[in-house]
Amino acid sequence: MYFQSKKTQLLILGVTSIIFSRMMFVFFNDPEGPNLLVVAVAAIIVYFLSLPVYLFTPSEKLSNFKRLMFTILIQIIIVTGFYFFLS
Repeated sequence: MYFQSKKTQLLILGVTSIIFSRMMFVFFNDPEGPNLLVVAVAAIIVYFLSLPVYLFTPSEKLSNFKRLMFTILIQIIIVTGFYFFLS
């Protein structure tokens, strides 16, 4: 998968961080559901924790697609850690 701009990949990482943080709070047993502010702050935290992994992974070793998938895997690990830490 070849993207013309680096902004596209950063946008994909932002969207996946929102999706993963929303999924994390769905699994909590809360009858009112997750708060939008809490989900947004969690998405920002996940995004900024995974951003250095994306930016400092050498592009010579991995293609853009593999680097993006590696960063999404890191986001999954971060959200899983947050889930077990908060529950």
